[in-house]
Amino acid sequence: MDLLAHLEAYVAAVDEASFSRAAERLGIAQPLLSRRIKTLEAHFEGQLFDRSRRQVATTELGVLLLPYARDVLDRAQRLRHVARSARQSAVRAVGVPADCGPAALARVIRAGAEHGTTFAVRELPPDEREAGLADASLAYALVRVPPENAALRVPLGLASAPAEAAGGGRPEAATGRPRARRRAVHLEDLRPRRGTGARHGRPAAVPVLTTVEDHAPYAQDRLRRAVARAGLPESTVRPAGPMASALAETLAGQLTLLCTEPFARRHGASWAPLGDTALHRGYELRAARRDPEAARVPHWLAALLAAAVGAEPAAPAAGSAAEDGPSRLAARG
Repeated sequence: MDLLAHLEAYVAAVDEASFSRAAERLGIAQPLLSRRIKTLEAHFEGQLFDRSRRQVATTELGVLLLPYARDVLDRAQRLRHVARSARQSAVRAVGVPADCGPAALARVIRAGAEHGTTFAVRELPPDEREAGLADASLAYALVRVPPENAALRVPLGLASAPAEAAGGGRPEAATGRPRARRRAVHLEDLRPRRGTGARHGRPAAVPVLTTVEDHAPYAQDRLRRAVARAGLPESTVRPAGPMASALAETLAGQLTLLCTEPFARRHGASWAPLGDTALHRGYELRAARRDPEAARVPHWLAALLAAAVGAEPAAPAAGSAAEDGPSRLAARG
């Protein structure tokens, strides 16, 4: 027996002095309400209502039990309220890449509050985001996947010193003029021209630093293959150390940094997209399987996190007419 449902029927019948009005108040059929009251009477082994009269009248037993029934219902209501408040105030951790913009992440946190959810944003490497989903320490996370299979595709490119730095002019961010989008670059463009930068009779390639976000095994493997195809030394691409130092060297013109356009622009660097789309980032937004409250990713959260990582619509499937030959080869390893 659902004691709470039966007590609700009993108290509503007392309050309304009518079985029909009580049933209407509870949104159930009158026969169902009558059955619940009869079941409750059998449970307490005594009649709660005197049915010999036209108007519903409460028996002495019914009057005696009424305050206790109300107390049980009140306590149950408070219990539901506490549980609902606890769910709403529970902090749900969201795993994101470390190069997301603070303003975009702030929009995620504010939107969560508007939807009754407290979000805590966690900047984590790709492997730790997947581990966080597995052990449910993260409610949601952006997981790295190959771009050709991704719901969210984020173009990568090479950040370098702003053009104004060489000429001593003011940065474009200070002038307010829009930045012109550069043409796509390829890794073979990093090969120095003959007669420049020679060391021991061999010109040195422009170094490229990669951040921890691009240290996923499949991404590193693709990058190594692309470097080899471009005829560059394997040492051309290496992991970045502290991000502040990497950015300083990039802005000083000593190297290039593999990153997204929003990240480069936030730090005043020039940026050009990589022409090889197989080297771009791919993401899926996943929920922790062990967390029933987060089993389905809200559409509004997916849209905000896509904006936070600078995602574009998914690229055409591998082998489509929109893909060039090098990209297809790189995608297949």
